[in-house]
Amino acid sequence: MKTAFITGATSGIGRAMALALADAGYQVYAAGRSQPALKKLQAERASIVPIAVDITDREALETVVTDLTIDVLINNAGVMPPLGNFAEMAIADIDTALEINLSAAILLTRLVVPKMRERQSGHILFTGSTAGHGSFANIAVYSATKAAISGFVAGLKADLAPSGVRVTEIVCGRVETSLYDSILDDKARAAMYAGNVAVQPDDVAQMVVAVLALPANADVMRFDIVPTRPVSPSGTK
Repeated sequence: MKTAFITGATSGIGRAMALALADAGYQVYAAGRSQPALKKLQAERASIVPIAVDITDREALETVVTDLTIDVLINNAGVMPPLGNFAEMAIADIDTALEINLSAAILLTRLVVPKMRERQSGHILFTGSTAGHGSFANIAVYSATKAAISGFVAGLKADLAPSGVRVTEIVCGRVETSLYDSILDDKARAAMYAGNVAVQPDDVAQMVVAVLALPANADVMRFDIVPTRPVSPSGTK
């Protein structure tokens, strides 16, 4: 049975990917910080192995993955700092976004990729964002982390291509998740998802399953998944 290790697996896109990959026949190592959410995932699919870990804890992360054989790594965990002008942004929020969205993903990849290279197989995916490929107000640091991930994917692909290890950037547009829960009030969130036009986590998950099902000689370096009827960053059409 092939294995997949997914960070940020307790909600949103990560949770949807964990369930979809379990249904596709993978043993899924679902990593996250919420014990109740992890237990619920395990109860839904027997092939999901819950792993409670803070991905910013380097020693704990290394301990978790050292003895695992990981065929698919999905660096999905991420945070959205409070929206606002960069000049007024709290330093702590900058540090958190850089650590979770960028540093932890690079570190985890470094821990996993040597074994993939030795086996001459594997697939590494990163949940990116259209914010990393375009300019929007009030999310400068978030955009910077996603743009950096995109650059890392390109360089990683160049490094690993001779080994047959595949690398994919998932470029998400407006996806209806809990990413904004702590930084938007109910009214703003309702406006963001007005008209039910947002991409759903299951949509992203099904695309990931399709990409992973491709033969080993084919690699999707990047795919963009956005609403058919897009909305502006403010939530207006």
